[in-house]
Amino acid sequence: MADKQPFAHTNKKGQTYYLHTREVTLKNGRVQRIYFFARDVRDDVMYELPAGYEVMETQRTGMPVLKRADKK
Repeated sequence: MADKQPFAHTNKKGQTYYLHTREVTLKNGRVQRIYFFARDVRDDVMYELPAGYEVMETQRTGMPVLKRADKK
């Protein structure tokens, strides 16, 4: 696993973001996995896109976000 690269997305502005994941506890006590992009590589970085998701960019800021892929 030495040469594995973190999953990265370069947006329309040329900025590179890395995909991360984290488990958070909601107010009702339920635990939920969240995905988010950050400019730096942290401990919780992901090495591949989760199954069933695709990367989209927000129109106004160009920030990448995950969206569930359409089932076709």
